[in-house]
Amino acid sequence: MDTTTPATDCDVLVVGAGPTGLTAACELARRGVSVRVADSAAAPFNGSRGKGLQPRTLEVLDNLGVAGRLITLGRFRMPVRFHDADGTFRDVDLSGGAEPTPDSPYARTLLIPQWRVEETLRERLDQLGTEVEWNSPVADLVRHTGHVEVVFADGARATARYVIGADGGSGTVRRLLDVAFLGETDEDERMLLGDVRLDGLDRDHWHIWQGPQGGSVALCPLPATDTFQIQAPVAPGDTGEPTLETFQRIVDTLIGPDAVRLREATWLSRWRLNVRMVDRYRVGRVLLAGDAAHVHSPAGGQGMNTGIQDAVNIGWKLAAVLHGADESLLDTYQAERLPVAAAVLGLSSRLMGQSVGEHGEDTERMLQTGHTYRGGPLAPAGPAEAEGPSAGDRAPDAPCHRADGRRVRLFDLQRGGHWTLYGFGVRPRPPHPAVRAVAIDGEIGGEITDTGGHARRAYAATDGECVLVRPDGHIAIRSHDQAAIDAYLRPVLPPFP
Repeated sequence: MDTTTPATDCDVLVVGAGPTGLTAACELARRGVSVRVADSAAAPFNGSRGKGLQPRTLEVLDNLGVAGRLITLGRFRMPVRFHDADGTFRDVDLSGGAEPTPDSPYARTLLIPQWRVEETLRERLDQLGTEVEWNSPVADLVRHTGHVEVVFADGARATARYVIGADGGSGTVRRLLDVAFLGETDEDERMLLGDVRLDGLDRDHWHIWQGPQGGSVALCPLPATDTFQIQAPVAPGDTGEPTLETFQRIVDTLIGPDAVRLREATWLSRWRLNVRMVDRYRVGRVLLAGDAAHVHSPAGGQGMNTGIQDAVNIGWKLAAVLHGADESLLDTYQAERLPVAAAVLGLSSRLMGQSVGEHGEDTERMLQTGHTYRGGPLAPAGPAEAEGPSAGDRAPDAPCHRADGRRVRLFDLQRGGHWTLYGFGVRPRPPHPAVRAVAIDGEIGGEITDTGGHARRAYAATDGECVLVRPDGHIAIRSHDQAAIDAYLRPVLPPFP
């Protein structure tokens, strides 16, 4: 490791153009960070793979400005139809009848194929002036004191001040860092996956047939497409090659010959249970995110969502450091996200042993709105008797009105990736250009009127209290003391008077 610091090609090089890498790149680019995205594949991924965005993920993608587009391409309500051998069936609402509330606008998982999420994020990244560099596998990383040199397989080189490894569970970056990937692979837990076009099924239900010897076939229509995702079991000792003929044979066996005819496959894959996570998210100027840091069972649709939220967490922090904030801010990334990943691994492992639609209390955990950074390095403890969400918790939404009578939600005010300082019954003083200060309450001529008192109830706010919300939508600090808020912000923002 030498001490030379040449002119870099970019501030951050993101390795991997999946949902995690694309989200990280968008978060950085919208904050004025020069970013490159390199992927080893020759073209964008075309399979469904992960097919659900959880409510908390939709909230952070709303802040990025893409949730609306995704919602038009997905579907919130898709009942699961369980077919019995005698031809009868029963329909189950996986969301248990959940509906949006004033503080939580997304109550259900959005069914949408992963390739569509990536497509939408690439469009957003393109708007921000960055395109993915395909067919660019990384061969080596040379870490220096002030930069990282990335060597590609074709011999080309790039220098960046930081590198984000988001290249998946079998990716190169983690291996080059020699970071342990702790966990296990179970060869007995296998499954075939694919996206197919077919005849014989309606597109209004997620169809599941249970096999007599265990295992099941699931056929889920993918919204805004003409394809279904198929999941099929692999019997012990079976090679389970993912071909259209293999899928058709399994379908005929479990559903009945000629009941459903598979016409064409657009993506086929074989999955095995692999549950692992790293013990470090950062090695100097290289950071890991998404499947490069943790891999899960597919149960509950947690992997893609956890990776996207990794990216949002490191995105604002890395941008702040590049703009002059204290570099120690990067250490909080691991401190906050590693416990979340560990909890999600435990959740997804439990879900593997449960039947679809019978997850009990885990149904709420799957939505990820309860993830918190309480007790972490950026979440100072408040008074023990305080009510409402605490520092580290997700910041709730609420419907309000502007002074001119137009409707607005708190999430609208937070959109854009800045810090937001709410003053309840008080006009807060914006301590930095990166902080948007909003007075809530009509009585003081505030910018926002708390329609129906929803905002006060959601935060359990008291008169004169200020609540600072981080760029990733978590509460930073609650206080009646402006000086305490200023002190909180100094190490996490570029220098200010």
